[in-house]
Amino acid sequence: MRVLGIDCGTEYTGYGVVELAADGGLHCCACGAIKLRPRDPLPLRLSVVFDRLFEIIGEHQPQTVAIEEVFYAVNVKSALKLGQVRGVAMLAASSAGLEVAEYSPLSIKSAVVGYGKAEKQQVQQMVARLLNLEAPPESPDAADALAIAICHLHTATTLERQRAAPA
Repeated sequence: MRVLGIDCGTEYTGYGVVELAADGGLHCCACGAIKLRPRDPLPLRLSVVFDRLFEIIGEHQPQTVAIEEVFYAVNVKSALKLGQVRGVAMLAASSAGLEVAEYSPLSIKSAVVGYGKAEKQQVQQMVARLLNLEAPPESPDAADALAIAICHLHTATTLERQRAAPA
């Protein structure tokens, strides 16, 4: 199974493609961040996110997309912009015929680090360890996107095992 994790942001949108191998190991197929220029009008930034995510989906052929749920934000204007980026990410996925799974920041950190209030650096280190990377991804947004993909793979694997278990 191959999953595209997306960490939505208004300046950087991280992406990470993770594959679950037949032996149960995790493999990083691609990761990075889509840099947006804050001075560009919002519609242009949204278009860039859509186009780039659609390209990534076409190139890496994930079976599903996972994104982080909206979290509490103090600044309403920032929360609205983030919601628009999330909507565009969902649109890119659905335009490619893919389902979208959403996870809370707490469940993502719990799945990757084992502790829901882990620091960003702990998440980066565990992502590198779980994917056998020589070093954590340079971009924290890419590391978060990989963590989201790993969370989905762990969740999907657990649900599959539960369905297969005799009642």
